[in-house]
Amino acid sequence: MGGWKAAPDAGLPGGGRCTHGDADAHLPPREGVAACDDCPEGARWVNLLRCLTCGHTGCCDSSPGKHAYAHAETGGHPLARSLRSGDTWAWCYEDQLFVVPDDGGHDD
Repeated sequence: MGGWKAAPDAGLPGGGRCTHGDADAHLPPREGVAACDDCPEGARWVNLLRCLTCGHTGCCDSSPGKHAYAHAETGGHPLARSLRSGDTWAWCYEDQLFVVPDDGGHDD
């Protein structure tokens, strides 16, 4: 299965490079995920991210809990994929950039 590469602009002026692109880009979302693993029941969040190392689901940095970021920091798991329907990106917390599935091309 393919990995990840920095998005064309990576969310940064001048682009960037992710050093964690070997994580599996084709892991399906966890079945029935409808909430952050760490937020109290009924809490509101903006988006959910799934850790590509262990599958933990956390709320994004625009959410009050910022649990995906906290998980990346405490667990040392740098990549988390958006669970929003239609999204194909992930965020690399260590390299601070957006990544997209690597289709095997060499345009990064």
